Amino acid sequence: MRTKHQIILDDARKMAHLKDESVDLMITSPPYPMIQMWDEMFSQQNPEIAEALKNEDGEKTFELMNQELDKVWKEVYRVLKNGGIACINIGDATRSMKNKFQIYPNHARILNFCLNLGFHALPHILWIKETNKPDKFMGSGMLPVGAYVTLEHEHILILRKNDKREFKKPHEKENRQKSAFFWEERNTWFSDKWKDINGVFQKLNHSKLRERSAAYPIELAYRLINMFSVQGDVVLDPFLGTGTTTLAALASARSSVGYEIDKNFKDLIEERVKEIKDIANERNEQRIKSHLEFIKNKFPDGGEKYTNKTYNFPVVTSQETNLAIPKLKEVIQTQDGLFEAEHNY
Repeated sequence: MRTKHQIILDDARKMAHLKDESVDLMITSPPYPMIQMWDEMFSQQNPEIAEALKNEDGEKTFELMNQELDKVWKEVYRVLKNGGIACINIGDATRSMKNKFQIYPNHARILNFCLNLGFHALPHILWIKETNKPDKFMGSGMLPVGAYVTLEHEHILILRKNDKREFKKPHEKENRQKSAFFWEERNTWFSDKWKDINGVFQKLNHSKLRERSAAYPIELAYRLINMFSVQGDVVLDPFLGTGTTTLAALASARSSVGYEIDKNFKDLIEERVKEIKDIANERNEQRIKSHLEFIKNKFPDGGEKYTNKTYNFPVVTSQETNLAIPKLKEVIQTQDGLFEAEHNY
């Protein structure tokens, strides 16, 4: 199987490169409104935001920043196929303006806008990023009533365009079966609380880039891709950043398109793409190893009912019998911003 991957250095508020209903899955983590590290970027998109920040008008700033993201969500709705899924990782923000401290609920604002676009909301995930740092508590310490609850989670909104996706043709059904996940993976992945993925907040060490990246970890994108798409699908990330969604798509035998407005990210993304092969195959091999360990513990005396046809090892359900996890054989850059990958089993 061959997949294609395109990195587009352009503004995702108008995805002129993509046709209507050409994408199967969208996964992204946008700049978070009201988080200070994104103030300059939002202000460049709309001078009114800079003025609102200067005046410390929190409500106006929050709304104007989200209006810039709204333009992207409109395009995402346009390019998604019927039955396609959009996953948006977003955190709420706390901030003081004019000596007034409050939370700005980004997840609620985005969800409400996307529902008005026509998306259907599915149960979403709380990504728990607990910290034991003593300074995590906000406010007046041990004294009521000015202490505040910690903010140690982000939201992964899950939205569907129109009706449930159908797989009618024989080759579509076969590919869907091949793209299955293990029973025990289902039990972890489809929980509404993810506590087993650590956050990533790192220095970029690049003179042309902002000091730090708030990119989500590759495991988060890898998991969502395998949950909500099948092998060969097209995955979109309109805020590509350091290229994490592209890397996860490469590891999962999906094609991808990523938009990044900051052209200084180009070299970093391409470097990571060229280095993904070993990381991808290690993650895929770990799925097999973890499954074998699970089976050993679940059926210590044998007695398992189903056997996977690809690997000839036990599985829990009949839906796992055709499951086949792809290996990333090679990644070749064919043109500027374009890569092709070959996968086998």
